[in-house]
Amino acid sequence: MDIAFLGTGLMGTGFVRRLIANGHNVRVWNRSADKARALQAQGARAFAEAGQACAGAGHIHLSLADDASVDAVLEPLAAAIPASTWIVDHTTTAPHPTAERAARWRSRGKRFVHAPVFMSPANCAEGTGVMLLSGDSAAHEALRPHLQTMTGKVLYLGEAPERAAAFKLFGNLVILGLLGVLGDVARLAQALSIPAAEANTLFEHFNPGAAMVARAARIDKGPYLPASFETTMARKDVRLMQEEASRGGVDLLLMPAVAAMLDAAIARGEGALDCGAAARSPLQRGG
Repeated sequence: MDIAFLGTGLMGTGFVRRLIANGHNVRVWNRSADKARALQAQGARAFAEAGQACAGAGHIHLSLADDASVDAVLEPLAAAIPASTWIVDHTTTAPHPTAERAARWRSRGKRFVHAPVFMSPANCAEGTGVMLLSGDSAAHEALRPHLQTMTGKVLYLGEAPERAAAFKLFGNLVILGLLGVLGDVARLAQALSIPAAEANTLFEHFNPGAAMVARAARIDKGPYLPASFETTMARKDVRLMQEEASRGGVDLLLMPAVAAMLDAAIARGEGALDCGAAARSPLQRGG
């Protein structure tokens, strides 16, 4: 198959290498042309214009920076892309613009799908990881054999075309939230004169992530009684963390927000409930 790949940064480069390894003829374009030209040594054909790369391609894949860059690259090509060509966007984009984009291309009679990924550049090159997909189920079934060769798992999330974008943000929120958590671990360790590397050895034996699915379910639906970790006790522990950090001349960054969340729950009279109750959204609380 002739495939155009637009955007050859770290992720795009990995995908291009995988597509070539799978036997496809890959035509590449990148705003910084040297990144596209570098892939010619791997067997790709680099083009100076995105339209040139797309000419004659059965599939057009994109891995760009954001919503604006996707529209900036694709919109000038709208008239030239045949109705039979699949446009597969792997860019992490926002749900509302993604829904609008999918509707716009559908109104043109073109086949656009959003398929963001949880894949590192190495995963992209190896064909491992998770690819998200949403939109018309027939499109999902038609694309699955091709996309499956690019990743370890294709996860279909339903008919609404923006759902993959939403679930991608859910996953990235957790990934980035963990950076904040681990950053505060390092700050607290510094305040206590314990090297961060030594503090992190705890997680070789104790894996808080193992309880993540169960904890998420408890936040969503309870039960909040009997509590496995009372909100008042959780708030006390956060106070201890903040006090010890302060004694060591260090400010925690994430824990103040957690403290505010717990304080709000206690003010609502939820101090005896499981701390999962404190994490509910207003809609989950019926507010």
